[in-house]
Amino acid sequence: MTEAELTLVGVVILFGVGVYGLLLTHHLIKIVIALQIIGKAVIIAFAVAGTMSEQVQLAQSLIVTIIVADTMVAVISLALVIQVKQRLGTLDARELSNLRR
Repeated sequence: MTEAELTLVGVVILFGVGVYGLLLTHHLIKIVIALQIIGKAVIIAFAVAGTMSEQVQLAQSLIVTIIVADTMVAVISLALVIQVKQRLGTLDARELSNLRR
């Protein structure tokens, strides 16, 4: 296997870990962390794809865009998590469904 193929295997594993964490956890901070892991897997995938296709400049510009968007999502998500904790006293996503009643 080449270095790029090994890196893509690592990307798939990293993405799988993020999806696994996203699907199985109910803790809001862990959900944000799982989203960050998925974002990092996408960043690495774009870097490898840009290297393999010899379009490194395009890959770099996409990576910077993803980093900015990923950071904004993390900051806003954590701000919402703080508000939920202060107002409701819990970080369990299952308990948020009780708010509809």
